[in-house]
Amino acid sequence: MARVEASSAPSSSAVAARLALGAAAATLALLASLHVLSPELDPTWRMVSEYAYGRFGWVLSLMFVAWGLASWALALALRPRVSTRGERVGWAFLVLAGVGQAMAAVVDVQHPLHSLAALIGIPSLPIAALLLTAPIARERPALRWAAHATWVCVVLMAAAFALLITTFVQAGGDTSAEPGTVTTLPPGVIAVVGVANRLLVVAYCAWVASVAWHVAPRSS
Repeated sequence: MARVEASSAPSSSAVAARLALGAAAATLALLASLHVLSPELDPTWRMVSEYAYGRFGWVLSLMFVAWGLASWALALALRPRVSTRGERVGWAFLVLAGVGQAMAAVVDVQHPLHSLAALIGIPSLPIAALLLTAPIARERPALRWAAHATWVCVVLMAAAFALLITTFVQAGGDTSAEPGTVTTLPPGVIAVVGVANRLLVVAYCAWVASVAWHVAPRSS
């Protein structure tokens, strides 16, 4: 990734990096607040998007807006530093990640297009993280760990979801029930998908914040 000296970096890049930091922090703060506002939704197995079923769906929408803004702001901050083909591909996937995240604010889990938002946002961020982090990992090795944590969390969430479905069926759960109507799980169900889902949000925001922190001093 091409270096830009502090004296020549555009001020908009510095502002964007700080905005990405703030938006990532806001995303996590809003997610944390939902645990307090909607305690009826068990965070061990209810997905983050399911807070739309509670009374504070608007807080969830704000969280998704902040999440998308964090990705887009980081993309703006990194744009002057993108030079290779791989970096350009990674940058495009970062923009796409923001599209999926922000889209979820408009089409919640009760909307048929919510799955599309997830399909755009969830896989795009790890691809962006791996492609954009590689050029700067030598300077900040910790960024490599933050990048790899994004795809690891995707794998963990997929495995946790498969485990939930498998044990739910084995326990005799009603697979025909409408989404959002299941409030309790039968005994024997291994339900940790909610934890994995929340770890994914934390990992994604941590990577955005880490890269933004790396970019900000060089842009001021």
